[in-house]
Amino acid sequence: MSQILKYIVIAFVVILLSVLLVTLYYRSEVQEEKINHIRDQLQLTLDVQLKNYKMEDLRIALLLSKNQALVDALINDDEDLGYKILYDTVEVVRKNTGKQIRAQVITKDLNIFARSWDDVYAGMPIGDYRTDLQYFQTHTTPRTSIEVGRRLGVKATVPLYKNNRLVGFVESISFFKKLTDFFSSIGVDLYVLLDVKSADPAILMMGNLTIGDYILSNRNYNYSHIQTLKTLNMKSLKLNGVLYKDNKYIFYEQMRDGDGKVIGGFIFVLPKRYLGYFRNLDDDISFLINVTKSNLYKIVREEHLNGKGLYHQFYGTDLMQLEDVVDREDREVFMDEAYEQYSKYSKDELIQIILNRRIIKKIDGKIK
Repeated sequence: MSQILKYIVIAFVVILLSVLLVTLYYRSEVQEEKINHIRDQLQLTLDVQLKNYKMEDLRIALLLSKNQALVDALINDDEDLGYKILYDTVEVVRKNTGKQIRAQVITKDLNIFARSWDDVYAGMPIGDYRTDLQYFQTHTTPRTSIEVGRRLGVKATVPLYKNNRLVGFVESISFFKKLTDFFSSIGVDLYVLLDVKSADPAILMMGNLTIGDYILSNRNYNYSHIQTLKTLNMKSLKLNGVLYKDNKYIFYEQMRDGDGKVIGGFIFVLPKRYLGYFRNLDDDISFLINVTKSNLYKIVREEHLNGKGLYHQFYGTDLMQLEDVVDREDREVFMDEAYEQYSKYSKDELIQIILNRRIIKKIDGKIK
């Protein structure tokens, strides 16, 4: 009897260990799949946001290129007038929209003609470090891309023509503040790195923090992860796309200039404790909605809904998530329609929605 009991115990232990190993293996596989899914979503979100910012800069540059007074000042080589027109234009935009614009006009000989933020460097040649402008030797269409100038940034350049003759360029320039702020809002810290091999023209970045063979380009970064990044095996990170270190998941995406040359990379840091805040893999769109709810609201706001309420198509927690991004002037309309929507729910359903909302609030607070 004792021998049988011994076999039973051994069999039970073997089965238990097998179940434990299978469970651990399954959890590891699910975890790895989720990490890869998050990496894909971060890459997609980066592409979308960069495209949005590039298009925004291009719109500004195109509008400025249609300012005939500015073009005439360039043709007449009137730098003082050019600066005044450019400064006054962007100042009107800032006062009425709060949007900060950095714009400049460049002569056909690749000298600075006017810049919206100062009038000190008029006449300074920039051809030596703006090799991207060679693009316009063979092209007449605008160009928007990440480029290395005196600083790394997104540059939207529109060529200016008079009687089919090139007279100069107008540019809208942005750096990575909005991009960094956006990812920070979803709990991910972004670091924009410029490879030192491509950094010769970037004279205004010589004093920036360095991480290995890279110069940190964005100025509004989270300093708390710097020590981790400095001890990373960058070759391994670039090869695998993701590493785990110091209880953090670190993701890497290449950064290319307008000619397709790799000039650096984007590094995303996601602390392990935030991993659970990202949605499940089978919930295909909820991650994107959670990430881009501000954009979602703006899109919906602009749509014509044939006389229906602006928020009629949102329910429960989806509607509550829009609360954070509704414009102040629309808040009264939002609250009226929210009350109408929630009046259709039972007490138990409302309690569940409120509990979910409290969880979201808690998460946002930790991430920020």
